[in-house]
Parts: sequence; C-alpha cells; structure tokens
Amino acid sequence: MQFVGDSANPFMTELLLKDEVYRVMGCAFEVYNDLGCGFLEPVYQEALELELTAQAIPFEAQPRIRIHYKGQLLKKDYVADLIVIGQILMELKAEERLMPRDEAQLINYLKATRLRVGLLINFGAFPKLEWKRLVN
Repeated sequence: MQFVGDSANPFMTELLLKDEVYRVMGCAFEVYNDLGCGFLEPVYQEALELELTAQAIPFEAQPRIRIHYKGQLLKKDYVADLIVIGQILMELKAEERLMPRDEAQLINYLKATRLRVGLLINFGAFPKLEWKRLVN
C-alpha cells in the first residue's frame, strides 16, 4: 500500500482518496450484507450500481478502456467494471478467494487508465467481503 505524504507535516501520511474510498466501500459492504455470497458477478455489479446511485456517488458502469502498446492504440480494448467519482477503478469478483492474478489484472487496468487508486472487491468470499486497495 502506498501512502502520500502531507506537505505541511512530512511525518504525517494520508491515504490517497481516503474519504472517497471509505464511501465507496460502505456501498460494497451494504451490498454484501444484504445479498451475502453465492451470486454471480453481474448481480453484485447491478446491486452496487443501485447503492452508489442511492448514495449519490457518481460512477460510470462498464466503460470501454483503450489500450496502447508502444505508443500505438490497440484494436482490442477492455471493459472496466466501474469507474467511481472519475478517480477510482473498481474490479469486481465473485470467487472463493482473490488470487495474485486478480491483483495483477487491476494493476494493469490502473496503468491503462492512468488512474491512481483501484479497488478489488470479491463478493464471493465467505464469511465476509474480501477487498484490496491498490495504488499505482
């Protein structure tokens, strides 16, 4: 996890987009507490979109992201699950547990979007929501 220093006090550290991530994760916990685990990812995505809307948190669902390779735009793109507040990339899973490849995927997506903060959220874990916050 990366910390961003406070210029007024170099000994104090603060998480990047701390308040925004807190609000967004509150929505994810609300969805998990209501639905539990056991559904497929699209169910959680739709429920999370409803919760974000109810909390007046702006988001873009399933935006297409263009990928560059050595300065050239690829024909293939990828579809992100959510970009929240225009600054946080959310990758949703409904798996038994998160794997290192899931983190690698999110890191690559952060690089492709040039966004700094990503949330990897696994609704398939039991008995509690599994999540990671990654900063590029």
